Amino acid sequence: MRNRKVWGAMLLIGLVVPLTSCSNPSGLDSIQVSPTSQALTVGQTLQFSATGTYGNASHSHTQDVTSLVTWVSSSPAVATVSSSGLATAVGSGTTTITASAQGFAGPVSASATISVATVGGGGTVGGAIVSISVIPGAQSVSAVGDTAQFLAIGTTSSGATQNLTTAVAWSTSSAQIATIGATTGLATAVGQGTTTVTALFNSSTGTTITGTASFSVSTGSTQQVTALSLIPSSETLAEAQTGQLIALGTSGSTGELQDVTQSTDLTWSSSIPSIATVSASGLVTGVSPGSTTVTALWANTDGSVVTANVGITVSSNPPPEPLLSLTIIPGSITVGSLQDTGQFLAIGTFSSAPYVRDLTNTVQWLSSAPNTFPVSSNNSNAQGQENAGVASAWGNGSATIIAEATATDGSVQTATATFACPLTLPNPNGNPPTPGSCFEGSQGTELLATLTVYNEGLNTTNWLVTAPSATGTANVLHCGPGWTGSGGSVCTATYPAGTTTPSGNPGVVLTAQGGAFGGWSYNCIPSDVNGNYLTGPTFWTAAGPNYCVAPLSFTYIDSAGNTVTVEGVDDTIGAIFN
Repeated sequence: MRNRKVWGAMLLIGLVVPLTSCSNPSGLDSIQVSPTSQALTVGQTLQFSATGTYGNASHSHTQDVTSLVTWVSSSPAVATVSSSGLATAVGSGTTTITASAQGFAGPVSASATISVATVGGGGTVGGAIVSISVIPGAQSVSAVGDTAQFLAIGTTSSGATQNLTTAVAWSTSSAQIATIGATTGLATAVGQGTTTVTALFNSSTGTTITGTASFSVSTGSTQQVTALSLIPSSETLAEAQTGQLIALGTSGSTGELQDVTQSTDLTWSSSIPSIATVSASGLVTGVSPGSTTVTALWANTDGSVVTANVGITVSSNPPPEPLLSLTIIPGSITVGSLQDTGQFLAIGTFSSAPYVRDLTNTVQWLSSAPNTFPVSSNNSNAQGQENAGVASAWGNGSATIIAEATATDGSVQTATATFACPLTLPNPNGNPPTPGSCFEGSQGTELLATLTVYNEGLNTTNWLVTAPSATGTANVLHCGPGWTGSGGSVCTATYPAGTTTPSGNPGVVLTAQGGAFGGWSYNCIPSDVNGNYLTGPTFWTAAGPNYCVAPLSFTYIDSAGNTVTVEGVDDTIGAIFN
């Protein structure tokens, strides 16, 4: 009887041990990970599975151990992996995903490879990006030096979403409050206050898409403003006419200028509201004939107050040239290296024909940081053209670019844009290595110029602008609804410095056709099809085709009388289609 009990117990143990070993990874012989390799784009996810083999090679069997193993990514900057084996593509490059556990004879593991590519030109599997959301929409930190991570989520034309955090250009509206990694979205608190975080993305349709969020710093030293300046310094308006004032504040600690027009710390007032009123954003409206003074008052956190005044004259006569509005295009330019340039255009809208006019050469250009980001006004080049609106980066950070247009009656319209060169230090030891931007030594020896083309007019149906490559390949740049493929309203192409036209003149020949043509912006020299400059008096015809040369360089005389040639100028060209 005793022997029967012993054998029964041994039989029960023999049945129990194999069963428990099937659910316990400590009895593992090996692991297999599936899939073994996968290519992803930034933002995509992939579920890995892990299969364990048991039985000590004699009575082998398999079991799903995905949730029992430990998952690790060799490069989290390329792709992360969760405890359940879900991998998320973060940045371009290659990483190894490893699953490991304690086996019967010691640790066992298996690996898979993920290759991640950033989708170029704004294209995605689900269609072109049509909008961007920055999440979270608002973040707050308590002290200087604290950080917060923002994400840029793009929505495609098919309704799919994609993580574009590393594919957008990040910036903040005030570097005195916070800075942000140009390609990371990681914001760092610098001083007390609230700033706007912007993510900018160039879509495959040729449009620039932005998303914004707010970032607040609750404690820390606030930059005190020691001086205010108002643009314009005086204003003449007709009754019911409006004019925009811009306020620039000077920081006492750094001497840096910043655009404070929309700040809640700034208060606007008019000494005689019955003559002219002023809104909280600095917009002045003429009410009745006479003179009044508009005052901007800045209240610092230490209790000090700074003010600036502008004299406003209101006339009962309507302005002889009713300039309705002034716009700068593009609204922002971000460059990646010191000494890089960007071309801004000033476009005026009038109440009488021609309704849209290029005013780039006639407006006054100003920069909030003229020593770091100067912008040119009315500098003649070798062809007698004017090179106004060209901003240059001689340091990192950002500046407000201002265009000021004065009508014949003295009334003034203003517009603003942003020019930035964000600092990102190079990381040669990263995976993949990153080049960095706007640090000392980032300026390159081989200059490249980016040519950007807009339609300044009102035609949205059949206009077309084309340009060849630097080696003469036709229609590399094609812009507009007249193109047989998809043509955006804004298009760009990159050319090396020294590119010449078929006639030998420096630059690229643009061709305009379709619609009723009304002329080129001042900075594109009218020419024939081979790039020979036209001497006039007819520089274009409404029927077209019409040609001009975008120089991508300019020569001017500096204050000392020296002739200076700037190569590799990023040029913005406007074509007016009525």
